[in-house]
Amino acid sequence: MVKRGWRIATTLVLVMLLLAGAAAAAKAPVLRMATTTSTDNTGLLDYLAPFFQKDTGIELQWVAVGTGKALQYGKNGDVDVLLVHDPEAEAVFMKEKNGKDRREVMYNDFIVVGPASDPAKVKGKTVAEALGAIAAKKAPFASRGDKSGTHMAELRLWKDAGVAAPDKESWYMSVGQGMIETLNVAGERNGYTLTDRGTYIKYESNFKGNPPLVIVVEGDKKLFNQYSVIVVDPSRAQGLKTDLAERYSAWMASPRGQKLVAEFKMMGKQLFFPNAKAQ
Repeated sequence: MVKRGWRIATTLVLVMLLLAGAAAAAKAPVLRMATTTSTDNTGLLDYLAPFFQKDTGIELQWVAVGTGKALQYGKNGDVDVLLVHDPEAEAVFMKEKNGKDRREVMYNDFIVVGPASDPAKVKGKTVAEALGAIAAKKAPFASRGDKSGTHMAELRLWKDAGVAAPDKESWYMSVGQGMIETLNVAGERNGYTLTDRGTYIKYESNFKGNPPLVIVVEGDKKLFNQYSVIVVDPSRAQGLKTDLAERYSAWMASPRGQKLVAEFKMMGKQLFFPNAKAQ
């Protein structure tokens, strides 16, 4: 009877400890973030979030949209922090005092992908030459069309190529969705698109390394793709968790966060490259 009573008491203690642990976990502070689809589609955030919570006790919750919409969420005070990749739009965001702090944390690059047959014969060209050739050939081209960082970069690249934004051309498809969806549309239409390399690697892995689209243009300095963390200014709304946002920004830029970013790979390929500067 004593042994049985000890077992019951021990079980009750364990249950109480588990409940206490669950209650403590439930009370973990929550940081709300708006981010671009590439950090979500690639699995980077699913990979980083548990490390961030283990190190800080903060639970990260995020919504993945185009950078334009993410910045609008920040302006509205709907989120505490941003992880985005449109430096020109971010500069305006900061100038209008919507952000308290902006910190560069990592980069990859944009690439032009298309069918292996390369009907517009763009392989090996500069990005300006390639877009000019695509327009001249009227080869199918799929655009994000959603004011994301990738879409805005694409529009700047058309302009640099001396091509008027081809939004009304029959060969130009404005998808209005995320990068994976846009890649799928381009593949189905045997066309071209601009994508960040990280999302392309994820797309490539979906086809076990043999996707319908291959890289045709890369390495041009105009294709550099910077990602930054922005702490939303507390004036945007009451109750913003600025302290948690600052901790996230600092963690992403820390040796620990930077190492984790560098170690995130798919198919043996690195998707993002850390480049935070000491502050």
